[in-house]
Amino acid sequence: MKVIEIDVLEEVELNNPVFIEALPGVGHVGKLVADHMIDELNAVKFAEIYSPTFPPQVLVGEEGIIENMINELYYIKDLGEDNLDIILIGGNTQALSPDGQYLVCNEILDFLEQFNISRIFTLGGLPTGQPVENPKVFGAATCEGNVELLKEIDVEIRSNDGGIVGASGLFLGLGMRRGIEGSCLMGETPGYFIDAESAEGVLLKLSSLLNFEINTEKLDERAEQTKLMLAKAQQMEQDLINRTNAGNTDDLRYIG
Repeated sequence: MKVIEIDVLEEVELNNPVFIEALPGVGHVGKLVADHMIDELNAVKFAEIYSPTFPPQVLVGEEGIIENMINELYYIKDLGEDNLDIILIGGNTQALSPDGQYLVCNEILDFLEQFNISRIFTLGGLPTGQPVENPKVFGAATCEGNVELLKEIDVEIRSNDGGIVGASGLFLGLGMRRGIEGSCLMGETPGYFIDAESAEGVLLKLSSLLNFEINTEKLDERAEQTKLMLAKAQQMEQDLINRTNAGNTDDLRYIG
């Protein structure tokens, strides 16, 4: 069985495109960025990727409609002031196993060689384990020059601080072996909910690096909804603690 099957939906010619990886991961930060860019910038899907390395399941969507586990390739032409061509990979999954991750990422890069990719950007979340006010965007890159570009737009540089797991790391590492420079943008996120605020921060840094404008109102709205949900959950938790403490006090008075 093939590692991946690529269904090409449209033959497309692009001019040394920038490749952006934004697959699901911690806090769904990358996926939210991908979905928002696809909607706001009218990205066009030109290929679908299937693989036996993806989870052995399908998703049940709205009104009971089944959805395959899939990666999707989109293109955007003449983006921003620099008229960049973009290839964006999104989807609803990554490969399950370490071997699968290597094989899938490598074969996707094999397929993309025909387009002469100029740079790679990978997007994801950096888990904090707890809520963060005004989440920062951290970064790392394949060369000193790209690190300096990240610093210029006030991205915090990760240093001696663990690895970058999954597709966000492998596309950069495997790209280096092919002579393609790249950078990773990671938004701080608790990691246990879909984090639109972190995604917005990553998207704004990406737009600065690639010199394009994008409306973020929908991400703002989703971030506010998440904040309200978290505030309500925290209040319920505090109310429960207060009731428990009050009960303990009553018990102690009764015993005394």
